Amino acid sequence: MFDYTVETNKSMEEAVQSLEESLKQEQFGILWQFDIKSKLQEKGLDFNQPYLVLEVCNPKEAQRVLTQNQMVGYFLPCKIVVYEDGGKVKIGLPRPTALIEMVKDETIKEFAADIENRLIACIDQSI
Repeated sequence: MFDYTVETNKSMEEAVQSLEESLKQEQFGILWQFDIKSKLQEKGLDFNQPYLVLEVCNPKEAQRVLTQNQMVGYFLPCKIVVYEDGGKVKIGLPRPTALIEMVKDETIKEFAADIENRLIACIDQSI
């Protein structure tokens, strides 16, 4: 499966705050929050669904994997989305293991699995 997505009973703001706290425990930080709804509306487009894309990174892990294979940089930073769908708040991410398949480098598959497991744990802690 390409993604990992869960529902939460928290508001978008509460989910992002909780996610940020759990990411810090794993030494990931949120580099940027892209508010798709606001940006599209700013451009005059009709989009009313709250949708945030969080770009997250653990600098030590990024340095480690880029040293091993610079092609992985195409997938950095990792993305986590928080959005409303049918009145429910969802949190999800594209699985690093699925993305890394495109690089075709066996030596970094374990690395991708470790990052994926850690990010999923952060998401699960935040719901």
